[in-house]
Amino acid sequence: MQQPYYDDRAMITDALDSQKMIAQTYNHYAGECATQQRKDKLMQLLGEEHDMQFELFSEMQKRGWYCPKQAQSQAVSAAQKQFAKEEKTL
Repeated sequence: MQQPYYDDRAMITDALDSQKMIAQTYNHYAGECATQQRKDKLMQLLGEEHDMQFELFSEMQKRGWYCPKQAQSQAVSAAQKQFAKEEKTL
């Protein structure tokens, strides 16, 4: 049986998806820590994962493989107003 071929784009996309999943997991467990020392360690690891994720994102963006659209200023303003409103109700 022939092995599937993964090109650079597929491999980097897979790596980025993996980094996102790892970061979500560290974030979840950081909120569940019983001691500050454990939480600090997980937060350090979470930061490292975010750094790796950004490197992969930057490489994909440089190659034209990941091009997020810029938010329209109206959408940004609406989100800011909504969050400000919710913050006042807390």
